[in-house]
Amino acid sequence: MMNNNLIVIGAGASGMAAAGRAAESGASVLLLEKTEQPGKKILISGKTRCNLTNSKELDEFIKMYGENGRFLYPAFHRYFRQELLDFLQHYGIETKTERGGRIFPVSDNAQDVVKAFRRYLDDNRVQIKTGISVNRILVEDGQITGAQAGTKTYPAAAVILTAGGASYPATGSTGDGYRLAAALGHTIIKLRPALVPLVVQEIERAKSMQGVSLQNVRLTSFQCKSEDIDIDKTPNKDIGRGIPGKIPQPPVIESRMGDMMFTHFGIGGPITLQMSLAAVDALDNGPVSVAIDLKPALSKKGLQERLQRDFDSYGKRSYHNILKELLPQKLIQPFIEMSGIPAEKSGHEITAEERGRLSGLLKGLRFNIKSPLPLTSAMVTAGGIALKEIDPKTMASRLVQGLYFGGEVMDIDAETGGYNLQAAFSTGYLAGESAAAYVKEKEAN
Repeated sequence: MMNNNLIVIGAGASGMAAAGRAAESGASVLLLEKTEQPGKKILISGKTRCNLTNSKELDEFIKMYGENGRFLYPAFHRYFRQELLDFLQHYGIETKTERGGRIFPVSDNAQDVVKAFRRYLDDNRVQIKTGISVNRILVEDGQITGAQAGTKTYPAAAVILTAGGASYPATGSTGDGYRLAAALGHTIIKLRPALVPLVVQEIERAKSMQGVSLQNVRLTSFQCKSEDIDIDKTPNKDIGRGIPGKIPQPPVIESRMGDMMFTHFGIGGPITLQMSLAAVDALDNGPVSVAIDLKPALSKKGLQERLQRDFDSYGKRSYHNILKELLPQKLIQPFIEMSGIPAEKSGHEITAEERGRLSGLLKGLRFNIKSPLPLTSAMVTAGGIALKEIDPKTMASRLVQGLYFGGEVMDIDAETGGYNLQAAFSTGYLAGESAAAYVKEKEAN
């Protein structure tokens, strides 16, 4: 048993980076993990392919975290994408860049990333204990003295808290870090699910469309009930966190073009997940709804003209059969019901007013948002330890000497695309380096 002077709580992306760097910097490190193996959340990231980081330039990268992004500048200046990729290459992992600047291992295997970090820990003689659930961080006279797990006490001069968020509890992220930090006086910003599917009030309609994937549609969220949406206010460009340019004009919350899908409870898929946090936060201020533009390449007038041509060309066909040219199969019956146009009515019998109703649905299929799925179903936890209580240059607590933080336990979250993992690696690395320097100075005195 080594005489450890530094403890890292939580062996995820941030914890392994912190423990490895602290040991590399001369500290004697004990890494405590509550599950049976380190890196469990890494293993499921990027659909098990591990979206490590992104090729965006630093300033654009920072914007992906919203208002709190500026906090990350010192960590990213110390350890950013190139340092991470060099580290992985050192351990034999080649990487590739895909659509949207997403960077993955060439092997498409998250296990390779975990193995690299395990080797990093072994090379620097980090002691790892799994199955250890820390219930208390010990402090005397405002300074760290160790950690307690059950009845066992682990003495240490410094603790790095990298216990993750409260999403995906099977990976060990069960909110322990927030409880441990709050017990020491830290403020916890309200926890919310981010990158999460949304539940709609029109549940039966969603069920009837379940499993339909939509490509290249525009999803816009509004701060109002669905019947109050003014479709003419739908932006024709993406607006939201991480997107340079215009600020959303109320009642628009966010608007994104891309792929989404219908589920048995509502909506999911990439653009839904990206917009979800803004919708979740907006629910605190009143009703939230969404409109899906199924034909974003056409203007309202252009769509009307196309429908008129279609109904003229297919004049003898039934409305039901004409819809087959416009919609996925599972959307046809719901559209017949919502438009109020009889299924067997022939194209040349459909009136201009009925065409307008169909056009309105195609340009703005509406749902009222009831709630997100629970936090345990989210990819990321928004909220966490208040950043004003953390020194961004060292990741040190401003309240307790010898306490440091890294990763999702802090009030930082981002869009999909590799940003959350990069923040975890970078803040962990900086916390490890800073904590090791603190321990050295403490021992010298």
